[in-house]
Amino acid sequence: MIPLTYMMSLSAMIFAIGVAGVIIRRNILVMFMSIELMLNAVNLAFIAIGSRLGSMDGEVIVFFVMTVAAAEAAVGLGIIISIFRNRETVHADDLTLMRW
Repeated sequence: MIPLTYMMSLSAMIFAIGVAGVIIRRNILVMFMSIELMLNAVNLAFIAIGSRLGSMDGEVIVFFVMTVAAAEAAVGLGIIISIFRNRETVHADDLTLMRW
C-alpha cells in the first residue's frame, strides 16, 4: 500500500503545476488544460484520503467532480472555439475586451 504522504505530495505537485500553468501561460487552451490538471490533482487527493479512511465517500465525490469536469470541458471548448472563430486568436492578453 502506498503511504498517504506520497499520494498527497504527488497531488500537491500536480496541483502546483496546474496553478503555474494558469498563472504563467497566456494561451487559453493551455490555461484550460491546467485547470483540468488541477481538478485531477484534487481527485487524486480525494481518492487517497478515501482509501486511507476506508470509505467510499472519496470515490463518490470524484465521480461528481469528473462529471462536472466533463461538462466544463464541453462548454469551455465550445466557448474557446467561438472566441477563436471571431477573434482569430487564443492569446489571453488579446481578449481583454468584452465586445465582439
